Amino acid sequence: MSIEKKSPEIISAKPEFRCGYITIAGRPNVGKSTLLNQILGQKVAIISPKPNTTRNRILGVKTLEDAQLIFLDTPGIHQATKELNKYMVEQALRSAREADLIYLMIEANTPWQEEDIFTFRQLAVLELPLILVINKIDLVKKRDLLPLIDYSQKLGPFKEIVPISALKADGIDELINATIPYLPESPALFPEDMVTDQAERFWVSEVIREKLFLLTHQEVPYSTAVLIEDWKETPNLLRIRAIIFVERPSQKGIIIGEKGRMIKKIGTLAREEIEFFLGTKVYLELRVKVSKNWTKDPYALRRMGYR
Repeated sequence: MSIEKKSPEIISAKPEFRCGYITIAGRPNVGKSTLLNQILGQKVAIISPKPNTTRNRILGVKTLEDAQLIFLDTPGIHQATKELNKYMVEQALRSAREADLIYLMIEANTPWQEEDIFTFRQLAVLELPLILVINKIDLVKKRDLLPLIDYSQKLGPFKEIVPISALKADGIDELINATIPYLPESPALFPEDMVTDQAERFWVSEVIREKLFLLTHQEVPYSTAVLIEDWKETPNLLRIRAIIFVERPSQKGIIIGEKGRMIKKIGTLAREEIEFFLGTKVYLELRVKVSKNWTKDPYALRRMGYR
């Protein structure tokens, strides 16, 4: 994983080279992070079957011979009430405003839900080019796609409508080819070998949080935040100490589990993935602390890195 920062200098000046920012937007759990990972060919955004897994903007870079596509994966746009959820929606809309082009993702099997319409209205006012990405086509019959495409064309001024299956990597090349003509002519803004701007510490905290989403249920994963407390590198070992914050003592008990079994499982799965991607032996220590109602407290949100 590359963690280089954006270079202030021009990296490429090829004639007719195109480069631009593309925000991937949509309601929660529509497949935005899965799409980004498939496009990049590696995992930069955590995923889970639960909605609202993504909380921050995730940047990914795809460099081709004639274009550089800079993707912004965003939290799901929804009608938020909690401070944390409001922050997530703000992140998504801010990323959309900064883009040259927006992907609006919907699901082929459950298209144009109330939250899809809400998201579309939020994005339409930005007056940026919109490409409608119809995901999960592997879950419907091909004959059912034509009426959906026809309805969608009448609904909004989409530059393109592209059916895909992010999970099966079906339609990804077609989506990329449809995207490039709408990007501005510009030199590349990032080095060719750069895939993301994420710092390793942030990525590690996200991997731990992903395992919490996968292994815990109901309100517990939504009440967790992960902070890296200590990071020590040696030639043969990376020592990481992380704190898992929860809102209530009962949630702390669930994450620790009977005789510490749950937190051990979370730590093992996270450590194995971290070792695989960073290519080094890792010692991972996890602790759980209670920060009462932190998802509703603006001060606590800032302390957790969400402001």
